Amino acid sequence: MARLKEHYKKEVIPALIKEFKYKSRMEVPKLEKIVVNMGLGEAIQNIKILDNAASELSLIVGQKPVITKAKKSIATYKLRKGMSIGCMVTLRGSRMYEFFDRFVNVAIPRIRDFRGIPPKSFDGRGNFAVGIKEQFIFPEVDYDKIDKVRGMNIAIVTSAKTDDEGRQFLRLMGMPFRD
Repeated sequence: MARLKEHYKKEVIPALIKEFKYKSRMEVPKLEKIVVNMGLGEAIQNIKILDNAASELSLIVGQKPVITKAKKSIATYKLRKGMSIGCMVTLRGSRMYEFFDRFVNVAIPRIRDFRGIPPKSFDGRGNFAVGIKEQFIFPEVDYDKIDKVRGMNIAIVTSAKTDDEGRQFLRLMGMPFRD
């Protein structure tokens, strides 16, 4: 079992039950999925960029990414419907816990001038989204083999009903929020 899942069962659940007065352990918020997305607008001109980004993303998350396609044409950007413009991965189960653990304890501390994650990126239903500007904060990515610095969006979907529940849940799971 993942180290973080064990921490969740032994420490996070009792703390949340005590704070929010849940009647059952099933009411306590939990991680449902983590979606990691890399949008690559420059893939319109050069399709090989997509292969490099997909290989880097698979190194980071440990799962093969899905190539995302444009839903509609946008003439201003010379984009046609069906063109490949990004890649994404949806993590669930043990891979999700392993990625969250590595993200919080290894990758986030490597961000330059890091003062904490702003706690305002919640969507109103307890889900959290954060943007990363460079992919080499993850130790799996070899700095010498990077052809271009790319960012990514990480959406953490929880079963929390409100932002306060989701914020406290993620704080107890180890997310370093700015105070």
